Amino acid sequence: MSVAVPRPAALPGLAALRGRHFFTDQDYTREELLSLLDLAAALKALYRRRPLTPFLEGRSLAMIFEHPSTRTRISFEAGMTELGGHAQCLRPGEIHLGGHETVADTARVISRLVDAIMARTAFHATLAELVEHATVPVINGLTDDYDHPVQSMTDAFTILEHCGTLEGLTCAFVGKCADAMGTSVALTMTRLGSSMVMAAPPQEQMTPEVEALARANCAQSGATLSLTEDPVAAVAQADVVFTVGWWWMQPEDEKNELRRILRPYQVNEALWEHGKPGARFMHCLPAIRGEEVTDAILDGSASIVLDEAENRKHFQKALLLALIGIEKLPADPDLREIGAALLR
Repeated sequence: MSVAVPRPAALPGLAALRGRHFFTDQDYTREELLSLLDLAAALKALYRRRPLTPFLEGRSLAMIFEHPSTRTRISFEAGMTELGGHAQCLRPGEIHLGGHETVADTARVISRLVDAIMARTAFHATLAELVEHATVPVINGLTDDYDHPVQSMTDAFTILEHCGTLEGLTCAFVGKCADAMGTSVALTMTRLGSSMVMAAPPQEQMTPEVEALARANCAQSGATLSLTEDPVAAVAQADVVFTVGWWWMQPEDEKNELRRILRPYQVNEALWEHGKPGARFMHCLPAIRGEEVTDAILDGSASIVLDEAENRKHFQKALLLALIGIEKLPADPDLREIGAALLR
């Protein structure tokens, strides 16, 4: 199922997003986030007709990676190429970020050379400093200790495609709710009008700070937020069930402890039997098969993880296009309608 593609010329408020950072989607109004989702839908429909749409010809994106990446690197690089621009991957040891050059100086210099910066940093504070000192848009490509908003907004886009709406849905996040993905999903979905049930043992539940932000979102959107230790209760009424890997680069003793406390939260066939008929399963990937999720669920008919992975590119193209902006209406008739929305 796919959501109806909006008329690009009718997209509201896109011109106002030009030049802004995407540090967190909580800096954006619900209406601005919905406009980005509508633009993503329009760009995906256009991609089906013609993959190369040079809105950003001659523009450059710097991609800073302090940690490994599959989906984030490939989707940003492919998306920037399809938009007519260029993306360059900058890894530790290749630039001086965090070495003998300050983060602030790195931000100022790179801003003179490119049109936008995407950064995956080990610490949220590093990204915050890039945002503070950069003079071009900075996009959060994941900070280990906080959030991953390009992924959670992609998740919202994927749910919109499959369910036709975000308002009034109930989503369950099962397992490591303290993870950056738990934070991002809870904040994005409650801001957009979907209720969240967060199921985790107490030591892996969302922090009080994140809970307060999510409840503030609920007060505005009409969504609800529930915290529970019971995974069965969490999935019982959920239209969408999320989980995430239990570890990434932790030492073996920490992995074993996470296995011990999170095993009851594995998304498996037994848990799925308690779920709502027609529910969808989502995972940002990479998945640790047989740990947080079984093959039968990950590869089953309820899983929309591959749509979710592909949609990273389409949402991020919308984000890049809105934040970098265009100077004039494209001459290409295929691009003029979206171009007009970006200039309005």
